[in-house]
Amino acid sequence: MHENSAYKVTAQELISSGFGKETTAQEVIAGVDLTGKVAIVTGGYSGVGLETTRALANAGASVVVPARSLQAASTAVAGIPRVEVEELDLINPASIDSFAERFLAQDKPLHILINNAGIMSPPLTRDSRGYESQFATNHLGHFQLTARLWPALKRANGARVVSLSSSGIRFGGVDFDDPNYERHEYNKQQAYGQSKSATSLFAVALDRWGYADGVRAFAVHPGAVMSNLIRYMSEDELSTAKTFFKFKTAVQGAATSVWCATSRQLDGLGGVYCENVDIANIVEANDAAEIPDGVCTWAIDPILAERLWQLSEGLIGLKFPR
Repeated sequence: MHENSAYKVTAQELISSGFGKETTAQEVIAGVDLTGKVAIVTGGYSGVGLETTRALANAGASVVVPARSLQAASTAVAGIPRVEVEELDLINPASIDSFAERFLAQDKPLHILINNAGIMSPPLTRDSRGYESQFATNHLGHFQLTARLWPALKRANGARVVSLSSSGIRFGGVDFDDPNYERHEYNKQQAYGQSKSATSLFAVALDRWGYADGVRAFAVHPGAVMSNLIRYMSEDELSTAKTFFKFKTAVQGAATSVWCATSRQLDGLGGVYCENVDIANIVEANDAAEIPDGVCTWAIDPILAERLWQLSEGLIGLKFPR
C-alpha cells in the first residue's frame, strides 16, 4: 500500500466535540458554507442518507444521489436545492463503472463522498460473481466506487470520504478465509457484522492511502434509526434491538456523517471510527455484547485493514490508482 512518512495515526479516542447523541445534522452544519463543493451520497434519498443530502445541499453543496430507482429517489429529494439523481446499483460492478465514468466525464472535483447505502440481514443472496450480497454491496461496491472516483477526489485537494459502519460490528469481524460463505453456513447477522467491520477497516486503510493526495477517511456509526434497513428483521429481533439501543431520528442519525464530512474539528485527522458526533472510544471484546457504544478492535486494526485492502482488490479485480 502507498505509504507517506508524514502520515500520523489519529488516536481512537473522544475529542470532546461538544456534540452528542441527540445532536442533529442541522446543528452540526450550522454556519458551514459548502458553496461550490460537490458531494456524492449513496442511498441519499431515504432515512439517514436523505437527511445527509438535505443538510449538505442546504449548506450550499451540489449533491449527487446515486440510486437504483431513479423515480423513487427523484420523488424523495424533490424540493431540496442542488440535488441531482443518477442511476447506480452497488451490487453491479458494471453499473458502478458506468456511474463513475459519467461523473468523471464532467471534470468536477469531488469534495465529499459519503458511502451511505447498504443492506442489512437479508436471506442469503449472491451477486453475479457469487459474492454474498451484504459484503458485496456494503463493502466491495463502495470500495470499487471510491477507487473509480479517485481522480475526482484527488482533484478536490482536501476531500473527505465517509463510510457508514454500524454497531453491527459486534456480530463479528471479517472472515478472510471464507468472506462469501462458500464453506460455512450463512448467518445473516454475522454477515452483516462482517460487512460493517469491513467498511470501518476500509476507512482505516483509505485514510493512510489517501493522505498523500489530500484525502481523509472516516468510518461512521449513525446510531440505531428506524429505516428501510429493518425490513428483514423479525419482531423478536426488533424487540431485542429496542431494548439494547436508544433509537435516533433520521436527522440525528445523519449528524455524525455530516460532522465527519464537514467539521473543521477534524482537520488533520482521519482513519477513525466515529459515533454520536465524536470519535468513538474502543470497547473491549468481552464488553461488546453488553455495551452499545464504542468500536471493537477488529474493526480498526491497521493490519487487518491492509489485509482487507488486498483481498478487496483481488475480489473486484481492480487496483487503486497509484
